[in-house]
Amino acid sequence: MTFDSNALKLDAAAEAERIGEAMRRQVRDLRRKGIVVGISGGIDSSVTAALAARALGAERVFGIFMPEADSDPESLRLGQLLANRFEIRSTVEDIAPALAALKCYERRNAAVAQVIPEFTPQWKFKIVLPGPEHQGLNFYSVVARSPEGREVKVRLTLDAYLAILAATNFKQRVRKMVEYHWADRLNYAVAGTPNRLEYDQGFFVKQGDGAADIKPIAHLYKSQVYQLAEYLGVPEEIRRRPPTTDTYSLPQGQDEFYFSLPYDKLDLCLYAKNHGIAAGEAAAAAGLSAAQVEHAFKDIDLKRSTTRYLHQKPLLVQEIPGVG
Repeated sequence: MTFDSNALKLDAAAEAERIGEAMRRQVRDLRRKGIVVGISGGIDSSVTAALAARALGAERVFGIFMPEADSDPESLRLGQLLANRFEIRSTVEDIAPALAALKCYERRNAAVAQVIPEFTPQWKFKIVLPGPEHQGLNFYSVVARSPEGREVKVRLTLDAYLAILAATNFKQRVRKMVEYHWADRLNYAVAGTPNRLEYDQGFFVKQGDGAADIKPIAHLYKSQVYQLAEYLGVPEEIRRRPPTTDTYSLPQGQDEFYFSLPYDKLDLCLYAKNHGIAAGEAAAAAGLSAAQVEHAFKDIDLKRSTTRYLHQKPLLVQEIPGVG
């Protein structure tokens, strides 16, 4: 049997019903009344919110928009469009003051200035990986743009990279604090929004967007999330929007920051890796060279190894009977 993109074809109606049944059971088992979802205006949180509204009724879903100083205004607009489409109650929580108080922006800017001395808070920036043509070890660079439009790209030192990452991780952790505030107030469960690529490859922050009571789409490849989005009636504007981190002040795709390949190609590589399909066969399906797929396979293994810590529960000296 030939391997192609049809391997990821989903029976969207059946899958939406299966996930809905699981969500109802999980909320009941957790003894909660509904679901809180942080809505970013992206495809994953939109599908999670739409599934929750379908499963429980819109009146038992609460959406939270959490913009900050670097957020694209489109994220809030699209998130509110989604909430209006599915009649989900929602609120806006501006987390910029909390992040400023934690010195998130100050710490991050100081880290960028380690490698670009002329960098000031007025500059915009993002951090990027090499493109898909790169076959060696991955490394991060910072791309910064001055107020006058001058652009600089410099390879990050390990210390600067870790400092930027540690500072920006405040964003996901503060957002999760806000979600759990509302979950406690309403006696709701918090729904996480990672798709399979993100969950498998560790594209989340521990005790940040990695924290949740339920993760309804973590088994779905991102291509399948888009299929569900169309079936559920997620607005086309959201379905057309390229996946973005919406973390840094310059626009940035997820493939620039973490995955190196666009999601549709990486989905096929991950599926092939999971099902023992040879690199040459996967290459034909994904429109890549066999060498690129082999590199993707190695990167999948590397990310699984280096991010295993993110999935781990706290380690105990010994198991405690009756707990967990």
